[in-house]
Amino acid sequence: MFEFILNIYYHSLYTEGIDPESSFPRERYRLIKKKLERRDSFRILEPPKADISHIYKAHSKEYVDRFLSHNLTEKEIREIGLKPWTENIIDRTLLITGGSLSALNDLLKGDPVSGNMAGGTHHAQQSKGSGFCIFNDLAICAMKAIESTEFKRVLIIDLDVHQGDGTAQITRDISSIFTFSMHCKQNYPFKKQVSDLDIEVEGGTKDQEYIATLAMGLDKLKDVDCDVIFYQAGVDTLAADRYGKLNLSISGIKSRDELVFAFAKEKKCPVLVLMGGGYSEPIDETVEAFESLFLTAKAYNYKL
Repeated sequence: MFEFILNIYYHSLYTEGIDPESSFPRERYRLIKKKLERRDSFRILEPPKADISHIYKAHSKEYVDRFLSHNLTEKEIREIGLKPWTENIIDRTLLITGGSLSALNDLLKGDPVSGNMAGGTHHAQQSKGSGFCIFNDLAICAMKAIESTEFKRVLIIDLDVHQGDGTAQITRDISSIFTFSMHCKQNYPFKKQVSDLDIEVEGGTKDQEYIATLAMGLDKLKDVDCDVIFYQAGVDTLAADRYGKLNLSISGIKSRDELVFAFAKEKKCPVLVLMGGGYSEPIDETVEAFESLFLTAKAYNYKL
């Protein structure tokens, strides 16, 4: 029987493009790759840099061009974070966006699932970056998807602990892109945007209540018409996460992922998997949770 090999995109600059002195846990990318490359179930591929024309579809040309020419203000850089910026910050950003676009291309060619070992940069808005996010790969990929002949309607399921505010802001007037964000009420961003469906969970929420709330949310999506699902699978919902404020276990994260893929199978939709946040201390829990995510994704095939 033919075994499906899951494509996952990774570049060394995902890690090395962040300064070692940054507070951002850059090693998570390298450690996840190390875990996955030991398995035969994955094909780890190096992405190309994103074509700028795709980025212009979701972001203002003025903002994109100023970032690419190193002309953001100090205030804008501070709002993005990832400081101190390295000389590779532009290449890193284009490669991460390129990884997400490459995974989308796999779906356009017929794969049931594909992923990026980064991405899910959901805080970037049309004319600014924020919260470790420079370009919004979810919005960029959604714009490309709805211009294709294969996918006309996109459903974005964002389960990062933080609201997908940038994605909601960029796509709010586009009826063919439906945004669902389930996030911690008491967490960043403190000025929320309006998604097509927002569910706020209280700080300290544990596995059982979280899974029940997610099941209720997915039930509300059963009549949403979509051809492809984008899954922002941040694991900053873990109890050990320094930015999370929720109380999920790794087992709870696994149940969450399984619920999303079961929903996707009911909808008979391919799934684009993007990692999102994860800042556990120690970092091992973040790595384990993301490894579990890709193992769950590997088993997915809506065609069977």
